[in-house]
Amino acid sequence: MNVLDYIVMALYALMIIFITLWAMRRVDSTRDFFAAGGKMPWWLSGVSHHMSGYSAAVFVAYAAVAYHYGITIYFWWAFPIAIAVLIGAWVFAPRWARLRIHMNIESPMEYLATRYNVPTQQVLAWSGVLLKTFDVGAKWAAISIIINVFTGLDPAVGILVSGALSLFYTVMGGLWADACNDFGQFIVQFIAAIVMVIAVAVHLGGFGELFTIWDRLPANHTQIVQEPYTLGFILAYFVIYTLSYNGGTWNLAQRFIAAPGGREARKAALLSAVLYLIWPLVLFWPMWAAPLIYPNISDPSHSYSIMAMELLPNGLIGLVLIAMFTHTLSMTSSDANAITAVVTRDILPVMLPQRFKRGETSLVVARITAFLFITTTLIIALNASRFGGVLSLLVIWFGGLVGPISIPMLLGLLPWFKRSGSIAALISWAVGVGAFFTVKFVLTDASAAMTVAAPVLSSLIIYIAIGWLRPTPVRPEVEALLAALNTDAEAASAQGITTSQEA
Repeated sequence: MNVLDYIVMALYALMIIFITLWAMRRVDSTRDFFAAGGKMPWWLSGVSHHMSGYSAAVFVAYAAVAYHYGITIYFWWAFPIAIAVLIGAWVFAPRWARLRIHMNIESPMEYLATRYNVPTQQVLAWSGVLLKTFDVGAKWAAISIIINVFTGLDPAVGILVSGALSLFYTVMGGLWADACNDFGQFIVQFIAAIVMVIAVAVHLGGFGELFTIWDRLPANHTQIVQEPYTLGFILAYFVIYTLSYNGGTWNLAQRFIAAPGGREARKAALLSAVLYLIWPLVLFWPMWAAPLIYPNISDPSHSYSIMAMELLPNGLIGLVLIAMFTHTLSMTSSDANAITAVVTRDILPVMLPQRFKRGETSLVVARITAFLFITTTLIIALNASRFGGVLSLLVIWFGGLVGPISIPMLLGLLPWFKRSGSIAALISWAVGVGAFFTVKFVLTDASAAMTVAAPVLSSLIIYIAIGWLRPTPVRPEVEALLAALNTDAEAASAQGITTSQEA
């Protein structure tokens, strides 16, 4: 890299600053900070949902998978997400927007106190906060690897620089800054990804060569199902993605909560689904071609970064670095906003009821909480190797634990499971978490498929079974809530909905 690349990066940083300063003018309350006041346009919500769904780990950990195994990465990551979000566009996305309309929520966990009870809400909230803390830490570690390859900076410095920028626009601009920066980052990433495809095509001898790489790659690179990414692994991850990308990952639920209504939330989900179906093909193609360009690379996780460094002219190198960098900023900043919402709206009012009243969260407290969360994740990132590295944190830990947390949360929105009450929610969570730690640390020879499938499937079965075998009487406020979530009518009072914290 030379001065031209650093100028490009400086211009990008200025863009973030100007967007954040604009967003600050729209943030007068926690409703604006956490839910954009319920005024986010569907196209902005959809792009932000897409950008917030993956980080720079795609260009590090997933690049290594693409280098070794070929197209399987698309079929166990991008394609299942597209189908999952398409399903969610009709089942889940509109319900999140309706929750905000009918219950005035700002946090994805807020409604659980009414749907189940406060203890259930607290268990799911605390475990989700802990899980996302490690997940975000892994994403900081991923971007530090990329910065190290491009600039030579120590990974610790890369983590701290990334964190400082995220701290600024997350703490000051809230969800508006997150979403608007996501859109700007998508434009940058679009240009950079097209540039990379062109550079690889030129190096290979023409655009036609992009479609003949499969003839020269090892045979397994065209196999969708292969060890360790077996059919069981792919199906398990499809269930996980259905839960995660439709709101089980809280920052993605926020994009739907911020939509003006159910119809807009559905359109946002459909846009995100289309992007997941098409756009990863552009991102992955250079990664799939990498073994032909660098057949003996020592660390495949560096392959995308090395291609950018060696195949692109200065200026464009900085642009590609920014494009990879922005993915982490999109995801980590939106995660920080979502976690802050849960902590300030759901956890603090229960822990310190005399100081924090439910529904009256201070904007100052929200900003302090966001600062503390990001700082904690940066500390974890500096110690990522102790948890098995970036890919282990992202694929195994998150994949294994997100299901037990999100099943009571997502299925609790649906009237078909209204007889699964707090007992079903807590037992399914406990069984799922127990299954993960059993498979991970007791059955040490378990496959990756078993590690991610056992928790989510056991939790799902228990939640449904208890609802059928030991149904909980459905309280009137729960009946009213679930009925209201089936329509875009805005008269919450007519539905008799209450946000009381009755057991």
